[in-house]
Amino acid sequence: MDTVLKLDNITKSFPGVQALQRIHLEIARGEIHALLGENGAGKSTLMKILCGIYQPDDGTIVIDGEARHFANYHDAVAAGVGIVFQEFSLIPYLNAVENMFLGRELRNRFGMLDRSRMRRAAAEIFARLGVVIDLSVPIRELSVAQQQFVEIGKALSLNARILILDEPTATLTPAEAEHLFTIMRDLKRHGVAMIFISHHLEEIFEVCDRITVLRDGQYVGMTDVAKTDVGRLVEMMVGRKIESSFPPKPALPTDAKVVLEVNALQLHKDGPVNRFALREGEILGFAGLVGSGRTETALAVIGADAAHVKDIRINGMSANLSDPADALKSGIGILPESRKTEGLITSFSIKQNISINNLGKYRTSRFFIDHGSEARATADIMKRVGVKAPTMNTEVATLSGGNQQKVVIARWLNHHTNILIFDEPTRGIDVGAKAEIYLLMRELTARGYSIIMISSELPEIVGMCDRVAVFRQGRIEAMLEGDQIESNAVMTYATAGATAGTRGATQHEHA
Repeated sequence: MDTVLKLDNITKSFPGVQALQRIHLEIARGEIHALLGENGAGKSTLMKILCGIYQPDDGTIVIDGEARHFANYHDAVAAGVGIVFQEFSLIPYLNAVENMFLGRELRNRFGMLDRSRMRRAAAEIFARLGVVIDLSVPIRELSVAQQQFVEIGKALSLNARILILDEPTATLTPAEAEHLFTIMRDLKRHGVAMIFISHHLEEIFEVCDRITVLRDGQYVGMTDVAKTDVGRLVEMMVGRKIESSFPPKPALPTDAKVVLEVNALQLHKDGPVNRFALREGEILGFAGLVGSGRTETALAVIGADAAHVKDIRINGMSANLSDPADALKSGIGILPESRKTEGLITSFSIKQNISINNLGKYRTSRFFIDHGSEARATADIMKRVGVKAPTMNTEVATLSGGNQQKVVIARWLNHHTNILIFDEPTRGIDVGAKAEIYLLMRELTARGYSIIMISSELPEIVGMCDRVAVFRQGRIEAMLEGDQIESNAVMTYATAGATAGTRGATQHEHA
């Protein structure tokens, strides 16, 4: 094997935490190597060591047979290591060319910026990647997928021989993700070694050659993709077998109370008018391609986005939800797609995040809060939703993605909501934590909560939802339930609409 990278006995600790313990990773030239593990397993710490952002306490980094020490990120780049971060490192007000050559601008013989040469170099890289990027507009005007490809182009412009891809498909559509895989295969043919981090195990089997698994900061093992399966990988990651990711669906009564009735919702003057209802104790899925109108519909319901026409009843009573505060008063809470920027104040503690929308509950006077009562309530609700943390005063930024999501759920349960909207509830969450979130959702519906779940993951839609509203171009094309909820039907309605085949149930049969 032509080994290009070898990490041996990498160890790293932080105050009170053993982050990595004697980790081994070996990658061949032209190999796509998956790095798997639950959130908190040590993947990000290991990659930051490889990139020179962290320094290991022990162990060696060997590239092309030569032991290397990276004092900083620039040392790693000089050695041919590039990384495409999960959270983009691009400057939004600069264009793609300026981002790619930031800090290493090309100059002519007079010392002036050679913009035309940089533009040609960028154009050549994007042509190689097979993507079309407007090189003249600021990054903020590009789509998320285009920004992702700019990140990859930036790494390739650094002549990276070892490329780290950290959750690169998290915000891509299936078609965009497939294009990324085509690019990765081309890079592989050109000898680039890649470390691929993803929570989507089906992607691992599609594009990777070998897999290294970490658990709790320790090396679990390495295996060829062709010699393993999903069940074995999950067991390696979580240390136990997970028989089924999805809890069983309960049999809901046909006369279940309608808690939310959307009689008419038209987002724009010339747009379609949608109708649907949410029953007590059910999970109603919103499915469809990215941009199909799923999230926009949910935001319009709670008043976060304006609607041209909106006729809503909650528990049989007409409701005027002009903003999210009105929705909250009516018992509706939302777990936004971006929990870090929209759902949490990450620099606050768990207790502060859970209490922030309901401080009046603990107020003893205009100026004083009963902190003892607040702490007891926080401890109780943390236990109910299964938040795992040293204390309730732990900063939310230090929690895993799964525990952060549970903190958002705990906040709304603390506010006496009975309708919850989950927008991409398991995005960026590892397989073990996903199973916990799914179980928690079913426990909530068993206690009478009603849930709208927006998800781009078909297995999640099929495995969790009692009914599914399939969106296409802003319109609910079908309302599926029971045996009608299967992948092919969802995708047919999402891509071709109700005219493509026999309708299972239309949106007019919404109640």
